[in-house]
Amino acid sequence: MSHTPGIRQARKQKTRQALLDAALELLEGQSLSSLGLREVTRAVGIAPTAFYRHFRSVEDLGVALVEEALGSLHPMVRTTVSPAGEGEERIARAIELIAGHVDAHPAHVRFIARERHGGVRPVREAIQEQLARFTAEVGEALAGDAESAGWSEEDLLMLAQLYVDQMLIIASLYLEAPASSPEARERVSKVAARQLRLIHVGRRHWLDGTGAAGGR
Repeated sequence: MSHTPGIRQARKQKTRQALLDAALELLEGQSLSSLGLREVTRAVGIAPTAFYRHFRSVEDLGVALVEEALGSLHPMVRTTVSPAGEGEERIARAIELIAGHVDAHPAHVRFIARERHGGVRPVREAIQEQLARFTAEVGEALAGDAESAGWSEEDLLMLAQLYVDQMLIIASLYLEAPASSPEARERVSKVAARQLRLIHVGRRHWLDGTGAAGGR
């Protein structure tokens, strides 16, 4: 019977994931602040009391959803700001990656977009913490780019924040563009390219004597 604890743990993990999946589906049409514990357990087919074997509260479940939703973004974020290629090539790669991520994880993107400024404080703070980590990662990646020579750490962090914020904005735009409408998707791609190009041009001229000195 030495395998019993392992089987029990696997079943527990399966139920925990089922709760996360059910909550994410229910959140397609409502905010986390209005989601009821009984709604989630009913969808999974377990007793409400069994919920507490996996999460302390609905807010705790929400924080776990943040980790799940944003965890997959780390490799995408790093690839998006990779120094490989010229400016237009980087922009095209970034847009393709963001669009692909939205297509693969629409419910996760919608959850983050809604709850980033939502009414559940622990979830807002968890999102802010994860995005701060993204910003730090992007800043580190940008620091290794030849175009960042001469930039201060503060300015690199500000640029990283711009990129992270813009990625979220672009993801939200793709989310609202029906996948069945190539025209709508193309419009989003064109707007996204212009927005990223504006950041890129500003970056190239930041040390020309007007940008970096302006805030000091």
